[in-house]
Amino acid sequence: MCGRYTLLAEEAEILREFGIESQIDGYEPRYNVAPGQKVLAVIHDGNKKRAGYMKWGLVPSWSKDPKVGYKMINARSETAHEKPSYKRLMSQKRCLILADSFYEWQKTKSGKRPVRIKLEDRSLFAFAGLWDQWGGEEESLFTCTILTQEANEFMKPIHDRMPVIMPRKKQEEWIEPIKWNPVEAKQFVDQLTMDDLHAYEVSDYVNSAKNEGPDCIHPIA
Repeated sequence: MCGRYTLLAEEAEILREFGIESQIDGYEPRYNVAPGQKVLAVIHDGNKKRAGYMKWGLVPSWSKDPKVGYKMINARSETAHEKPSYKRLMSQKRCLILADSFYEWQKTKSGKRPVRIKLEDRSLFAFAGLWDQWGGEEESLFTCTILTQEANEFMKPIHDRMPVIMPRKKQEEWIEPIKWNPVEAKQFVDQLTMDDLHAYEVSDYVNSAKNEGPDCIHPIA
């Protein structure tokens, strides 16, 4: 799964990397993004790419209770095209969720230890995501989930699952305002190639979602 990550890039770098024309309302770097919080995502509205905040934890448009989002922070890429909550979104509501590293907790004999994982060759990247709009009587929510996949050889010693990281050359294609067959979307994800990763142990300070700041990413000597 993917349950915590960082986004420390400057706003100008984000705008340049993802071809966003407008400034990002309320942007601030984050050292410890957690489920239930706002996350920065990019969609294509049919005219242009837009960057803005959504709540992390998918609430399907047909859901009766927005609290379901706390159970839907991740969607398995292997089966998302079949699931009622994700099938329609795989077809037409795909997004990029921006990050520059993610955390995972590796099981050891002395307990779980937090590890920060980054890309070797680029700092800023995007998770493959799905989004939806939920409208209740008193509020309207834009929410999202991160697609995950079976861990690659690098990640297997750390965890058996990992987020789907979108290759730079495939980012625009993923969010194009084109309706795909859900199976086509799955096949698109299945054929993605993974960039090389780098990982290092960090302090258990990051364990609490309330903690924020540079102490979250300092390596353990």
